[in-house]
Amino acid sequence: MADNEEGGRPPRFITPAGFARIRAEYTQLFGTERPKLVETISWAAGNGDRSENGDYIYGRKRLREIDRRISYLSRVMKHASVVDPAAQVERDRVRFGATVELADEDDERRVLTLVGEDEADATAGMINWTAPIARALIGAKIGDERTVTLPAGEKSYEVVSIDYPTPRG
Repeated sequence: MADNEEGGRPPRFITPAGFARIRAEYTQLFGTERPKLVETISWAAGNGDRSENGDYIYGRKRLREIDRRISYLSRVMKHASVVDPAAQVERDRVRFGATVELADEDDERRVLTLVGEDEADATAGMINWTAPIARALIGAKIGDERTVTLPAGEKSYEVVSIDYPTPRG
């Protein structure tokens, strides 16, 4: 994996859907929530003693949280490299954006989708493409067996299926 300008970090890949969710959150916070909160804080500041003014104190705290989140989302969008899994040409191997069905030694099945770190949600089966299991799967074909070192020890998985979104057009 190539390093980028983030100080040796791997590229910050993200799917178009993940990028759209981040942009929507940024727009909501910056365009709607923040202006309303600034208005509330201004109103509360005009009500006198700020040290015991709950609206003012809570508003300032919430504004700091929103500003931190806006800053984070801005950095994510700036460094994101949007990769559309639907455009994947080599569909017989596991790559970024693939949805993979795995079977372990006991034929327990699990389905994982390899996504960017900013859209990973393990409970939904969306795992960071740099996670140990994802790194072990990259390049695998159907029928390949891969061993992954997990906190509980080594575990082997067989790739049962590989799926990519349908190309648009």
